[in-house]
Amino acid sequence: MSHKNAEHSFDHKDSSLGAESLISEFKSLMADAEALIKATEDHPGEAISSIRNKALETLAGAKESLSGVEGKLLDKAKIAADGADDFVHRNPWEAVGVAAGLGLLIGLFIGRR
Repeated sequence: MSHKNAEHSFDHKDSSLGAESLISEFKSLMADAEALIKATEDHPGEAISSIRNKALETLAGAKESLSGVEGKLLDKAKIAADGADDFVHRNPWEAVGVAAGLGLLIGLFIGRR
């Protein structure tokens, strides 16, 4: 059963790295959208002004949501790290065995190329 916990920690780490990448890309997209919106500031017209204000409101809401997701992601990453740390302290030889097995697998894959 403990071996499954170790695998779960590795899977969670991979998914959190993917989530961090997605958050980073989303932040970049929001910055680009904000720059595009601000570039229209010198264009007069009520319609453009209304669309610009709505877009800025949407971006502000998205930033708030993203901040909450980012906080949750950090909390989950800390929990996963604490779980992995507890596993290693409770089962040091199993952790060494898992690490050695992963090293062997990686070595076999590299050796085949």
